[in-house]
Amino acid sequence: MPEILKRYIGFVDGLNYRVGRFSMYLIFVMIGILLWSSVSKTFFLPSLWTLEMAQFSMVAYYLLGGAYSLQLGSNVRMDLLYGSWSVRTKAWVDAFTVLFLIFFLVVFLYGGVESTAYAFEYNERSPTAWRPYMWPIKVIMCLGALLMLLQAVAELLRDIATLREIELPPRRAEQALLDKGLAQEVSQ
Repeated sequence: MPEILKRYIGFVDGLNYRVGRFSMYLIFVMIGILLWSSVSKTFFLPSLWTLEMAQFSMVAYYLLGGAYSLQLGSNVRMDLLYGSWSVRTKAWVDAFTVLFLIFFLVVFLYGGVESTAYAFEYNERSPTAWRPYMWPIKVIMCLGALLMLLQAVAELLRDIATLREIELPPRRAEQALLDKGLAQEVSQ
């Protein structure tokens, strides 16, 4: 495998590790917003912005953390057969199925870019009483889709390396778990 592809895999793994570790704290932002919503409804006038801001933070949490989830292998799989397969068979199946994910992410990213361009061009706002601009969340949506696409390509390259019996360093997330002694089994 060419050195540039190995660097690509390392760069994407490192980038998505850092973004994923950041985005996992967005759940606390959402909890704080919802807590303020409850307090303001109980003791003060209800805030117009809390529900929509909680939704925006959840979208950011979900989309920015998607690539990290893919890197950790914590995506949903039908383990009935998969768990008993050899590493090589898993790599074949993963290399095939990740192509569907890549296709989906390309279409999703294309739609996201079109929607973001529309939001910028027409100064799009939410139709709610608060009326926030839509472009910030749409930019985050595109960034999350792009990061997932980059990680999916890195996963495809890892599967190809496994099939060709090329040794690659562990994923950044796996290495962090190994360093902490939390990983019981690191799978390809």
